[in-house]
Amino acid sequence: MRAELLQLAGELTRRGEPFVLAVVVRRQSYSSAQRGDMALITADGSYHGWLGGNCTQPTVKREAARALADGRPRLLSLSPEPETQERPGVTVLPMVCQSGGTVEIYLEPILPSPRLLLFGLSPVIRALAQLGKALGYSVDVVDPAAAGLSLPGVDRTFGDLEAPALRPASPTAAQRLFAVVATMGEHDEDSVVAALGTDPAYLAVVASRTRFAQIREALLGRGISAAALERIHSPAGLDIGARLPEEVALSVLAQIVQLHRAQADQPLLAAVPPPAPSVEEAIDPVCGMTVVVATARHRAEHGGKSFYFCNPRCREKFLAQPEQFLASSRAGGAG
Repeated sequence: MRAELLQLAGELTRRGEPFVLAVVVRRQSYSSAQRGDMALITADGSYHGWLGGNCTQPTVKREAARALADGRPRLLSLSPEPETQERPGVTVLPMVCQSGGTVEIYLEPILPSPRLLLFGLSPVIRALAQLGKALGYSVDVVDPAAAGLSLPGVDRTFGDLEAPALRPASPTAAQRLFAVVATMGEHDEDSVVAALGTDPAYLAVVASRTRFAQIREALLGRGISAAALERIHSPAGLDIGARLPEEVALSVLAQIVQLHRAQADQPLLAAVPPPAPSVEEAIDPVCGMTVVVATARHRAEHGGKSFYFCNPRCREKFLAQPEQFLASSRAGGAG
């Protein structure tokens, strides 16, 4: 199972798709989970692997979505007595499995490498590619003359400014996409339009103030909105007095790093949100677990009302003694 999960993780990484790797790091009897058990949860909520009973899956999937949303790892402690497990740095949640044991699960969000999308084949672009690769970015170069070229530090080259692969695969990928146009007089306007079409987190145009003013007027004439053009950084990069192409590349990457680190301190809530408040939820009357009504697999009718359960055992217990659990629920609500 671990080999299969690692192969899947490698495949998702190559495709640039985010996921969460979950590993059991501690267990306390009685629990079907064993230390080292693993699961992989993708951004669409798909669950691969084993972390113990299926009753843990809804909790792990919910917390995995939150880990992808804020980009931060977390340690979960699922316990029948959660108050005894509270300590700094641990998210303590109730264990609803009938075995009654405690399981601690580490969730590590794996996000795609930040991406540099570079337009042109100028010396600045070539320097950006090599510096960006050294900083751990994936690097794509786009230029009509770039198709089939092998350039130092470049992962992919595109000769088509309209290539579908230029566009980010998801909002998460868009937030980690940084575009630079340094075409130096060759198809400048077309390259800026193509870069704007990828909706990058950052877009810079390496050009003189006079040249960029000309580009801006030409794009306004082509129907590009002033608001879209206001997003463009030009002059590009931080003001470090750069003159050489390598120095210009350094100033641009410094500005990108500045922005990227500022983003890293903010939750990526627009990328992979936890379940929205508008989603209808219900409380399992047996164990108290929150259940999403639309996806609940275990349901029962009693007294003209619908009840929803996190697992079949809770449903069986409820059907055997519904009044007992409804009385407990009313008592809890009164408190």
